[in-house]
Amino acid sequence: MAGSSLFMLIDDIATLLDDVAAMTKVAAKKTAGVLGDDLALNAEQVSGIRAERELPVVWAVAVGSLRNKAILVPLALAIGAFLPWLITPLLMLGGAFLCFEGAEKLAHKYLHAAEEQQEHSERLHALQDPATDMVAFEHDKIKGAITTDFILSAEIIAIALGTVATQPFGTQLAVLVGIALVMTVGVYGLVAAIVKLDDVGLYLTQKPQAISQAIGCVLLNAAPPLMRFLSVAGTVAVFLVGGGILTHGLPTVHHAIEAAAAAAANLGSLLAGMLPSVLNGLFGLLVGMLLVLLLTLFSRLRVGLKA
Repeated sequence: MAGSSLFMLIDDIATLLDDVAAMTKVAAKKTAGVLGDDLALNAEQVSGIRAERELPVVWAVAVGSLRNKAILVPLALAIGAFLPWLITPLLMLGGAFLCFEGAEKLAHKYLHAAEEQQEHSERLHALQDPATDMVAFEHDKIKGAITTDFILSAEIIAIALGTVATQPFGTQLAVLVGIALVMTVGVYGLVAAIVKLDDVGLYLTQKPQAISQAIGCVLLNAAPPLMRFLSVAGTVAVFLVGGGILTHGLPTVHHAIEAAAAAAANLGSLLAGMLPSVLNGLFGLLVGMLLVLLLTLFSRLRVGLKA
């Protein structure tokens, strides 16, 4: 009897782990779109740090990220257990914030290009000034990166929670913890690799072997385009993920997109497969631009009333 109970327990654990693996894979797929933006933002946050301090700063931000998730995972589990009706509104809020974030980034880049260039020049000047307090500069960088991470981590955890909302508590716990750990290690491992890419390239160019010098040159030349690609891919992913969350929460829009995809099936399976994502992204872009416009008008109205 005891032996059969043990085998039953092992079988239950194996089944649970199989379910957890499957659900974690689904959750990871749904949250992967946020990672491009997360990766680019965090790599940008540690830019400007002296080479010998880059990895310590990335480590400090990674530790802060784990603390963020240690807060967010129990909070998400509590919401799933006691306020499950709140999951969908939170997902919609997170989707709207993603779209707003992407649209604000575009607006700032193209409408305030001169201001952004001036801020960049001032930052470079401060770094070159021997009187600059580098400890305070690093502290501000770390604080800003951890704040950014908290917002993006909340979005990732919310999406993952929505994926496993109907699963048992044990599965929810395992999936959310697994997603939190995998995302933290993955994102900050890649951030560390990216910020040291140019250093590795410079090191290889100083080697006597021709092949090492060639690889070093490739790495040095690849670093800036890689950052630009991550920034663009992250922005696109923000609209795709945020728009997808919003359209799935709005049945009328979701059904309209499905109908458009079905109509496009006659033109080819590739087009039909891509169309929902494109329409989700365009919807996310539209919502984001609308939110930026409303917030800008509200800010100007508030300033006008104070004056």
